[in-house]
Amino acid sequence: MTQSSGEITGNVLFYKSPEPLNREQHAKLALVHKDKPYGFAAAGTAVPLTVSEFAPAALTFPVIFAGDDKVPLAVMGLNQAENLFITADGAVEANVYIPAYIRRYPFVLANDDTQNRLIVCIDVGSDLLSTQGDTPLFDAKGEPTEYTQNCIKFCDDFEVERLRTDSFVQILKDLDLFELKKAIFQPQDETGAPNGEPVTVAEYFGVSEEKLNTLSAEKLKELQENGALAQIYAHLVSLLGWDRLINKTMLLQAQTGAVN
Repeated sequence: MTQSSGEITGNVLFYKSPEPLNREQHAKLALVHKDKPYGFAAAGTAVPLTVSEFAPAALTFPVIFAGDDKVPLAVMGLNQAENLFITADGAVEANVYIPAYIRRYPFVLANDDTQNRLIVCIDVGSDLLSTQGDTPLFDAKGEPTEYTQNCIKFCDDFEVERLRTDSFVQILKDLDLFELKKAIFQPQDETGAPNGEPVTVAEYFGVSEEKLNTLSAEKLKELQENGALAQIYAHLVSLLGWDRLINKTMLLQAQTGAVN
């Protein structure tokens, strides 16, 4: 999986210059060790999630579904190109869950259009890779190092989880459980009383509790047994996180004097 001359297509969030991993081209590349390695994600407002991540992510972010495909996303900011949990220098707020989509960087699996298969790629535009780095991608014999093998396995495991996520979303579609939801901010005065009209800060797809509650006992039991029900409830609980995002955004604006 480490050599390919195939062509890759499509844009992937965070990846500037993805190339198929190749022992000749990338023989001297190595990982650069950083205490704060996540600067590339500082503009990641919404980051893809796999279904197995719903519960840990729900402790920090709203977990929503977006677009016609109802792609699950962790909402990490309210404004475009803003991440409220990862700073520009790559630091992460304490006790914040980092989605696997971010943790796999600078590796990724991509479609090889010439052979209709997935190939391992790296983002050669990443500042986490350098010929002066600390952990080589290949050893002196041109074989993938343990680090690279672990990264490839992580990408393979991520792909398995992505397919599981597609199946989970399809279940929700088949049961017609999605509805359009809104995240609402109610301005308040210094006493905490409502002050002004409510403001819609986001529109997204989520599971309708009303539709969920009308499912038959047999269907609910099926969702429980296949694990989908627990993930649905993790998603619903996560929506309490909108208030946290709104409060963090207001605090940031107050500190910087930013005006949107």
